[in-house]
Amino acid sequence: MRLVVAAIGRLKAGPERDLAARYRERSAQMARGLGFAGCDVVEIPESRARRAPDRCAEEAAAILSHCGNAAAIVVYDERGRSDVTSPALAERLAGWRDEAKPALVVVVGGPDGLDPSVRSRADLALSFGAATLPHGLVRVLALEQVYRSLTILSGHPYHRGDPDEA
Repeated sequence: MRLVVAAIGRLKAGPERDLAARYRERSAQMARGLGFAGCDVVEIPESRARRAPDRCAEEAAAILSHCGNAAAIVVYDERGRSDVTSPALAERLAGWRDEAKPALVVVVGGPDGLDPSVRSRADLALSFGAATLPHGLVRVLALEQVYRSLTILSGHPYHRGDPDEA
């Protein structure tokens, strides 16, 4: 199963880009031994359309072009669930892998959010809570959660959560 983070916009040089690269590299190294094929980041240019709905629609077409019909899709969206624990996310990831899904695409939208066509195609919609976060920081957090899921699946001690959480 291929792991892909598809994000609107390009991270500029700086701490967010460095941290995103670190989690992507760690994920790629760990993924190979767990039945996953690396971890790629696809940066999709922000739409230049005048109206927000048009921008979201253009960005949605680009996002969905990277998903394929059989991919599992996780979106980070303000309307998503914030109650999914890291072990539960890892379990979902393993389930999709075991179902032989060809890819998991983790989607981070742009400043205008996600078009309904992307949200409706998602297998899971997540949120990092009610606070508004810059989409560059959400990308870092999404990559960290991919890495955390892989460490949980491998039994690595990175995740030190409640032993009863699932």
